[in-house]
Amino acid sequence: MTYAIQAEGLAKRFKDTQALAGVDLAARAGTVLGLLGPNGAGKTTAVRIFATLIQPDAGRALVAGHDVVKEAGAVRSLVGLTGQYAAVDENLTGTENLLLIGRLLGLSRRAAHARADELLERFQLTDAAGRAVKTFSGGMRRRLDLAASLVGRPRILFLDEPTTGLDPHSRGEVWDMLRGLVADGATALLTTQYLNEADVLADDIVVIDKGRVIADGTPDELKSQVGGQVLELRPVNSADLVTAHELVTEAAGGLTRIEGESVTAPVKDPELMPAVVRRLDRAGIAVGELTLRRSSLDEVFLTLTGHRAEPEAPEETDVDESEFEKVSSA
Repeated sequence: MTYAIQAEGLAKRFKDTQALAGVDLAARAGTVLGLLGPNGAGKTTAVRIFATLIQPDAGRALVAGHDVVKEAGAVRSLVGLTGQYAAVDENLTGTENLLLIGRLLGLSRRAAHARADELLERFQLTDAAGRAVKTFSGGMRRRLDLAASLVGRPRILFLDEPTTGLDPHSRGEVWDMLRGLVADGATALLTTQYLNEADVLADDIVVIDKGRVIADGTPDELKSQVGGQVLELRPVNSADLVTAHELVTEAAGGLTRIEGESVTAPVKDPELMPAVVRRLDRAGIAVGELTLRRSSLDEVFLTLTGHRAEPEAPEETDVDESEFEKVSSA
């Protein structure tokens, strides 16, 4: 099988930090590959290597069959990059931002205008095209940033935390945009702190921790690997929550937690639910709700890494952040 994005034994160190320690991953053409991991796991470092911003110390990375080190120019002509923060100029209008990038990419004035108009319409920004970007909402800026990364018609997109800081409505708008791009044949590598985002958008997922791959597969495969079902219990009296948690932990053997007014536990033994019911009955705890449901990707992440996903902290690198943002228009 030919992959749009591929890494083999990818390694990178920054001073005393081993950012990547032999990462293997692959994204099929026309799909979304979700790259997940805790803060400092190496996700952004991997994206920067694929985008030719930094070079690996070992291993190799291929984009559309091109080596990112030996054929960096060819790779840059094929990719678009959107980072965690919008890279557009807030003092220019939406149209002016896209025209500037088009001209930098060598488009004629007429072609640049046509491409800008096309993208503004596609990203539902036509009505705001003549306004300065500093007047845009967060969701509008993010959509314009995505549009800017598409001026050169890239076949492959690198999206590093593309919805960071957006409200749920704006995040949903970006999701719709990405679905449309992939439906048109684009391939995307997505890093995100929102695990429901990866669950909804990613065809395949790679989880890395401390620079190494610790799990990979489709969202459903990963859920099955760590326990396909979750028991969720809500006592009638919230004062019984802590005791209920202790009883469920005894029955489940750990990996339980309190979420709001409920206790959850992965189900690895079909006898767990009756065992919990017996313990609750003996303790005289009235149950308001007791259900079995499928694991969420957040629960998969917790099981694999030992903690929940958190907002991404900047990884130590040897490249300036402004250089990172320029790839969308370089």
